[in-house]
Amino acid sequence: MKIKNKNPWLVFALIATIFWGVWGAFTGVPSKNGFPDTLIYCVWALTMVVPAFYVLKRINWNLQTDKKSILNGLIIGLLGAGGQMILFYAVTIGPTYLIFPIISLSPIITIVLSFIFLKERTGKLGTIGILLALIALPLFDYSSGSEQAIGESGILWFILAILVLSAWGIQAYFMKFANQTMNAESIFFYMMVSGILLIPVALYMTDFTQDINWGADGPYLAAGIQMLNAIGALCLVYAFRYGKAMVVSPMTNAGAPLITSIISMLVLSVMPGNYKITGIVLAVIAALLLAIEPEDKKTKKDRI
Repeated sequence: MKIKNKNPWLVFALIATIFWGVWGAFTGVPSKNGFPDTLIYCVWALTMVVPAFYVLKRINWNLQTDKKSILNGLIIGLLGAGGQMILFYAVTIGPTYLIFPIISLSPIITIVLSFIFLKERTGKLGTIGILLALIALPLFDYSSGSEQAIGESGILWFILAILVLSAWGIQAYFMKFANQTMNAESIFFYMMVSGILLIPVALYMTDFTQDINWGADGPYLAAGIQMLNAIGALCLVYAFRYGKAMVVSPMTNAGAPLITSIISMLVLSVMPGNYKITGIVLAVIAALLLAIEPEDKKTKKDRI
């Protein structure tokens, strides 16, 4: 997919952020309606098929099938989908109010890897924006809760949270790395394949003895909501194609919760606490700084 915008990475990053922000506000609704999270994963994996084949058709089915492309694509896909599967188990044994702030720091790994191996750099505004985004990330998911939940499963939940953080941070790095030799459409196709490959694991984790809502507000509602997730993931791949990983990653990871919080306030009548309000302010400032940071010559040269 080609785009002639002056800052194509910003366009795709904003679309991904908006779609993920809306998705985040409503993703828990099907689960509350009695449709298990593990089956929501299955629905999400299937929704990836539509955008994957759409973008492949746009490039005349030019899927890259060499060993390097397949390996990189599967690494990206399995890190993302595998992290999601680990998260399903982590939230069942540990405190979510601590797990999600930990996971939200995954851009730190992306930034470090991109700085060391991809030699990415940014200016003063970009650096300040990245730092503010990293500070804002855990604030969106932090909330005071009972300390009793912390010790219920020892440190296993903490280890699992670190695994998810690592998987998603490394995934973002590989997404940028693979974009140097692969087209974004092929990357997303292998992400879709990886997600589908893990469907049997999700089905195995599902307790089918419980009452499951198979109605319109269950799997069908989940499909509509998860389609936002899938399209957001596709736009993220394009954002990494045109932009720096150390800028795209913190921007999208801070921006999406920002939009989720705003929707929660306006539509769901949920008033965030002081931590989330602070996170909103920091995320807005960070997004503005990252958006106005001048583009360097190397990035311009890489643009198609």
